[in-house]
Amino acid sequence: MGQTAVMTNPAALTAKHKLATDFRRKGIIIALLSGLLYGFYTAFMTLGMSTGVWVEWYGENSGLSAFAVMYLLAALGAAVTDSSSALWAMSIAGIRGRFSDFLRCIKTKPGMVMVAAAIIGGPLASTAYVVGLQQAGSIVVPISALCPAIGAILGRVLFKQELNARMMMGITICFAASAMIGSTGMGAEAPPSLLTGIFFGFIAALCWGIEGCVCGYGTSMIDPEIGITIRQVTSGLSNLIILVPLFSMISDINPVTMVATAFGDGTSMIWFACAGLSAYLTFMFWYKGNAMCGAALGMACNGTFSFWGPFCCWIILGVAFGLDGWSMPPIAWAAAVVMVAGIFLISMNPMDLLKKRN
Repeated sequence: MGQTAVMTNPAALTAKHKLATDFRRKGIIIALLSGLLYGFYTAFMTLGMSTGVWVEWYGENSGLSAFAVMYLLAALGAAVTDSSSALWAMSIAGIRGRFSDFLRCIKTKPGMVMVAAAIIGGPLASTAYVVGLQQAGSIVVPISALCPAIGAILGRVLFKQELNARMMMGITICFAASAMIGSTGMGAEAPPSLLTGIFFGFIAALCWGIEGCVCGYGTSMIDPEIGITIRQVTSGLSNLIILVPLFSMISDINPVTMVATAFGDGTSMIWFACAGLSAYLTFMFWYKGNAMCGAALGMACNGTFSFWGPFCCWIILGVAFGLDGWSMPPIAWAAAVVMVAGIFLISMNPMDLLKKRN
């Protein structure tokens, strides 16, 4: 009876409700931070590929073929970033005494699922994302943010997951926003490589959408911190041992020399280290936010990187370092905001926010 009295005590119920509300509010803040940190990851990675030896590689007198400049350097940039993120992940796991958990989990079936998903979302998506950024600039970020919409469609096709009218409306809004962004390529002042960059942004969104569908299984059975470590290590290694050697062979370039030069360039590695830490924290905050405020709302909050990506690139690359080509036309900024609204609609019913508040 004493326990029943506590449960029905108005003061106790009020305190419990306040605790749950505060917990959920903190989860929303953490999930929003994951979207912001994704913007920093994008900006720092691009900054790393704009300094040091990368300036020479992208220069007119580099001696590299057009294929090597577009694909090999993109794969190498993604490999350096993901490898840096993997080092952060393993170091933090080691400090927290969880490195043995990582080694044990990677051998399990859910661990292998995470590895498979990381190969799709790592070397394939990351390289396509970098190619898009190099060809079209930060306008590619909102395009890559189509991954929740694509993931919802793939979830319906592959796993028979729900795809109701509200979600279909959100998907339509997302693709309408991408059409708004694509329309910027019709102007006379648009760079000739803009549509190419947007195309690779779609490829990145497709691969990340597939990864999101597959990772749902793995992350439901593995601690998020360990799952993220598996993901980052797999992504970094697969970039280094698959795509970089493949593109180097096609370009008739020694991959060991390219990799050693990239990792040995202190000027750019400072920014790649920042990008790697941002990437690790992005995933950590995403999963933690999902656990605290719910997966649907957490995914929607993370989807704000559609706006934060271009914003961080503009601030860091354009304003702070004075690099050209990192501003966006007004219609693209508007499309980024519309994309965020579409992602929210796919992820959850907006009326649920009002119900929970009440």
